Amino acid sequence: MTTKINFNGQIHDELNISVLDHGFLFGDSVYEVVCTIKNQPCFLDKHLCRLFASASAISLDIPHDKQWFQEQLNTTLSAAGNLESYIRIIVTRGIGEVNIDPSTCHRPNIIIIVMETSEYPESCYEKGIHVALVSIKRNSRDALNPNVKTGNYLNNVLAKVESNKLGAQDAIMVNSLGHLTEGTTSNLFFVRDGHIFTPSLDCGILSGITREIVIQLSKENGFRVEEGKWPGEELSEADEIFLTGTIKKVMPVSHLDGRPVGSGKPGPVTLKLMRLYEFLLKG
Repeated sequence: MTTKINFNGQIHDELNISVLDHGFLFGDSVYEVVCTIKNQPCFLDKHLCRLFASASAISLDIPHDKQWFQEQLNTTLSAAGNLESYIRIIVTRGIGEVNIDPSTCHRPNIIIIVMETSEYPESCYEKGIHVALVSIKRNSRDALNPNVKTGNYLNNVLAKVESNKLGAQDAIMVNSLGHLTEGTTSNLFFVRDGHIFTPSLDCGILSGITREIVIQLSKENGFRVEEGKWPGEELSEADEIFLTGTIKKVMPVSHLDGRPVGSGKPGPVTLKLMRLYEFLLKG
């Protein structure tokens, strides 16, 4: 695997960053994950728009425009020379004093990590994965809004730890009101009687780029899609469950809390959306 790291416009094979960077000290950073198709960044403009929106939401001024990011990313991809790449773009608050006051940070650090893509095993898509409805709650929109993609992911980490202990491959979280939200790094959909349901942004979720595209594909292909608020128990009545994300794409769920979802294998709606999304990606 070839990994290249672009640090403020300079490409490195390895990188050490100051322990005084507030991204390290306080999770004071924003980021995006991008995949490639034919080694070209997929939906890059959407990702960069969300990166800048996240930075604005935490009053972090990015010292370059989107064109700079596109140029640096292309240069880093060429240097890596991978067949397909995983890309992580990070903007930290930068080096400052060891206190939470961001005014001591005078220059953000921009890190672009490019490495060979590591895809989920094909068996995950053929058989579906196991998930667990965990006790860890999704962050409140009134505290740290999950729609802002920051480097502060501790509650997601704890949810993943709990799902691991339960023998599941991912966790599904609810919010403080008990409404379904999302997985640790993916959006949630479920199907009942051929109709597709997904938690609304009001529940406190990330406005996922793959989520938006899957909703659009669903509507274009005659499915009824409803965004709303549902208690966690609603998932037990689902015929199908699937997750969406940049790396997961459309990931079927076969078991919830150790019990089969529907027939215990990917259902017809999920399979169709998997095909439609793959067709879109490959053009």
